[in-house]
Parts: sequence; C-alpha cells; structure tokens
Amino acid sequence: MTKKVFVSGCYDMLHSGHIAFFEEAASFGDLFVGLGSDQTINQLKGRKTINTDRERLYMVKALRVVKDAWINSGSGLMDFVKEIKELQPDIFFVNDDGFTPDKQELCNQLGIVLEVSKRIPHKGLPTRSTTALRKECRIPFRLDLAGGWLDQPYVSKYFPGAVITISVEPEYEFNDRSGMSSSTRRQAIELWQTDIPEGDKEKLAKTLFCVENPPGTTYISGSQDSIGIVYPGVNKLNYPKENYWPDQIISITEEKTLNWIEQHLWLINLSPRESSYNVLSDTNITKEGAQHLAEASEGVWKAILDMDLKEFGNCFKKSFEAQIAMFPHMVNPHILEQIAYYAPASTGWKISGAGGGGYLVLVSDRPIKNGIQLKIRR
Repeated sequence: MTKKVFVSGCYDMLHSGHIAFFEEAASFGDLFVGLGSDQTINQLKGRKTINTDRERLYMVKALRVVKDAWINSGSGLMDFVKEIKELQPDIFFVNDDGFTPDKQELCNQLGIVLEVSKRIPHKGLPTRSTTALRKECRIPFRLDLAGGWLDQPYVSKYFPGAVITISVEPEYEFNDRSGMSSSTRRQAIELWQTDIPEGDKEKLAKTLFCVENPPGTTYISGSQDSIGIVYPGVNKLNYPKENYWPDQIISITEEKTLNWIEQHLWLINLSPRESSYNVLSDTNITKEGAQHLAEASEGVWKAILDMDLKEFGNCFKKSFEAQIAMFPHMVNPHILEQIAYYAPASTGWKISGAGGGGYLVLVSDRPIKNGIQLKIRR
C-alpha cells in the first residue's frame, strides 16, 4: 500500500526549490500539501503574500508530483492540525528550518514519522529558497546574546549594563514577533528599501530608532533593535543609568571571532508568541536582578573575547536566568519543557524573544539535531 506524505507551508513565489522539495517528499509516497492561508502568512511573517492563497493552491495542485492540496483551516505555525488528523499520513515531511518541537510532539501523538528534508536541488539546478529570491533586500535581523532589557530605563535605573547583539544576515525568513527585531526591520525597509546605506552608523541607528518611536509613542522600543540591525558583527552596547541610548558601542567584526560565534550557536524554531501576550505583567525588577543581568552580560562579552566556550555558555545561561527572574512571563511551561529537552546537549540557552516563543537559542560545541545556524553580517 502506497504511503501518504504530508507537507505544509506558504509556497509563495513558487520556484525550483519548492519543486525539488515536493519531489523529495513524493519519493516517500503520495504527496498531499496543506497551504497556509493569506491571513496565516500575514500573521507569521508580518507581510502580505505575493500570490493569494487561491493562486498558490491552483499552482501547487497543478504539479504532477502532488496528489492533492488544500488551504489549511487553522492559524499559526500549526494551522494544519485539523487536516493532518483527517488525512492520517504516514509521513510528515518538513524543511530543516521548518522543524519545531510542536510538530514532533504532534507526530508522536498521531503515530506519524517526521522526516526532515536534505534540501537536494534538482540535478543541474542551484539550491533555491524564497528568502534567497528576496535577497535584493539585504537588511539584516538582530539577535541579542545577553543583557536584553538593560536598554530600557525602567531596568537600567536600578543598575547600568551592556546589551550584546549580533547582526544577522536574512538567510532565513524569521517569524514575526519572535525576538529577531522583525518589526524594526520592517521600519528599516520602509526607510531604506534594500540595504543599510553608507554613512555614520550611529546616526543611521538613531534615525531608525526615531522612526520606530515617533513623538507620542506610549511604549518606547529598546534602541538595541535599531543598533543591532545597523551595526555589523557582534556589538557591546553599554547603557548608563536611565538612558535610552548607550554611551559606548564596541564592535567586533574580525572573521575569527564571528566564525567562532556562528559555529557554536544553534536555533530551534518555537511557536511565535501571541500578539496579546503581555511579557510586562508580574515583573519583579530589582537592583539585584539588574546587577545579575549586567554581570552576566559582561561575562558573555569576556568569553567572546577569549573564545572560551564553556564560560560563554555559562554566562549566556546566567543572563537568561537573570532576565526571567525579573520578567517571569518570558517563558511558559512549553518553553521550559523544550529547554529541559535540549539542555543535556548544550552549555547555555535562552529564547530569542521577550516571551511566549520565537527561537530557542543554544550554545553547543556539537551540532544540535534539527537546529539551524545563523550568518552574522560582516
């Protein structure tokens, strides 16, 4: 009996990489495709699709390797739950950056095998991805490694300290509301269209910060977002007490250091936080907590300078622990379960966002299964 294979995704801007993915999936059996609706894609990516869900459905159903296709009825990263339960496939086939612990758990519950694509392009053709096709826009994302929240005066008033960020090349289309500064990046795209312009980096970062926080803004976004996007490499932003802008920005762009960071950071895709999620509820911001956060951030920076992986992971974890001590809603039971699962293979961990999901960021000297790695902007 022929096996049933299920895949789910956006499949906007249909290209040879999608076709190769479908062909690889179809090699396991009859292929069924669930497409994310326009509303779901807008929710996850913070942008409209190029082609409507009806157009995408028409194109996917026309492919010879596809047995059948439909638009998923749910929402979010798990918008296909109803359909996969009805289809009862033998295999759920995903890309490496499409793997999430939630999908693995669902497959375990339903007795489905979760297969991860090897991303094999069609013979003679280059590897393609939607993100690569969008690379005419080279504006990066931002990931903070340590000290996040110290760019907010209501935290730094208790104790000053540094936020450490890296500028991340847009090789992946990171989900919206996942702690990768996607909202600030959208402002940068509106401002500069395709790339960060030449010029004084601090002036450019201040311009972006002001665009995102115009006069009358109720909640001021931290300046680490705009600085982390504009400044390449890894950056230490030293925040004085009660100031939105650092009094010193120290940058490292040496290849040896950036390669070392890239080799030891792994991301696991978690569900993005809900738009109604309030990370600022039940906070416990204290001088002791802010000091612990600042000290951990200094430890991370020193470990990067020394390229000391053990200390890097240790201080990385301490920074995260200091964050959640003051902002307990940064995590939820599901995130804590995933941390417990991956902790034995890691020396340190945090989440990319400020609550409810995004990406689990792990420090490890060996590959993390189904983890993705970042490319730091030079």
